[in-house]
Amino acid sequence: MIPHYKNIHNRFKINGVHLDKEALFQFAYSSIKEGEDFENELGEFLLDWLDDKETIELTTSGTTGTPKIITINKQAMVHSAVATGNFFNLQPQNKALLCLSPRYIAGKMMIVRALIIGLELDYIIPSSNLDDLQKDKIYDFVAIVPLQAENSLNKFDQFKKIIIGGAKVSDALALKLNNVNAEIYETYGMTETITHIAAKKIGEEYFNILSHVAIDSDERNCLVISAPTISESKIITNDIVEIDNDKKFKWLGRFDNVINSGGIKLFPEQIEAKLASKISNRFFITGLPDSLLGTKIVLVVEGEQQKFDDFIFKELDKFEKPKEIVFISEFVETNTKKVNRIQTLKKIRIDL
Repeated sequence: MIPHYKNIHNRFKINGVHLDKEALFQFAYSSIKEGEDFENELGEFLLDWLDDKETIELTTSGTTGTPKIITINKQAMVHSAVATGNFFNLQPQNKALLCLSPRYIAGKMMIVRALIIGLELDYIIPSSNLDDLQKDKIYDFVAIVPLQAENSLNKFDQFKKIIIGGAKVSDALALKLNNVNAEIYETYGMTETITHIAAKKIGEEYFNILSHVAIDSDERNCLVISAPTISESKIITNDIVEIDNDKKFKWLGRFDNVINSGGIKLFPEQIEAKLASKISNRFFITGLPDSLLGTKIVLVVEGEQQKFDDFIFKELDKFEKPKEIVFISEFVETNTKKVNRIQTLKKIRIDL
C-alpha cells in the first residue's frame, strides 16, 4: 500500500525530534525566520510539501541547457521515495543524513523519503567535505555528489549505504571507493525522473532499474524511460545506452556530445574516462570544425596554459587523440556546480 503524500510516518524524526504535521509546520516557519540560508531552503520546501497543492515546482539543473521550471505531482514523489526504499531496503527508524541543498530535487527527495518511510533524518549545511558531520555517529543512508565523495573519503566509515548522483563517478574516484567498507552505489536519474530510476554498485558496468520503471531505446539508441507512477508520458533522454535484458543498461555517453570525426563516431565521455587519472585539472572533450576531418577532437582544460607529455594520451585510440588543446582560466558552472560545456565554450568565443 503506497502512503498518501499528506501522511507523515509516525517514526519520522528530524535532528532527533519526532514531529507531527502541526509541529512540522512550526519547524518550517522557524527555519525560515531564524535559520541560515540552508535552513531557509529546508523550511520553504516543507511548507510547499505541507500546503494544499497536489504539485510542486522544481528547477532542472541546466546541465545540458538553460534551467527550466517543471511541475511534479507530490504523489509521484512518494512513489519515487517508496521505490528507493524498496531498492535499498530502507526501514523505519533507519538513520539518514541530508547534506544536499533542498533547493534541488536530490535534497528534496531525501526529505520526502524520511517523511514517507519514517527515517530519522539529520541535516548539516552542505559542503564539499561534510565539515559539520557529527563525529562517531553512524548513518544507514546518505546521498551525496561526486565532489563530496572525493573530499570526504575519511568520513565514509560513518555510513552503511551511500548513493552518489548528480554527475558521473570517474574511474579514478571509483578506484578510491573500492577500498571503502560501505555499500556504495552510483545512481542514474534527473529532475524529470524525480531523482534516480536506476543504480549500480561502484565498479559494475550496468545500472539496474528500480521496480517502477521500464526501459527501451529509440532510433538513436538513447534511453527511453516509462514510469507511469512518476510521469504520465515517456521520458526520452539524450543518453546513449546499451540495454541488457530490459532490466539493466550501460551508459555510453550523451547523444548531443557525440563527435563525428572523419566518419567515426566518438564519445567524449569515454575519452574523458581514459584521461581522468592523468590530468589533475578539470577538463572535457569537445569537437570543433576541421577542414579535413569535418570535426576534430579538442581537449579543453581549466587553468593556466601548460604542456602535456604525449604519455598522457597513450591509452587513447588513434582517432580519440586531441588535435588541439585549449586552456581557459575558469569553467562556467550550472547552479548545481556541474560544468556547463556550452557556456564555457561560448566564454572563450568558440562557436559550437
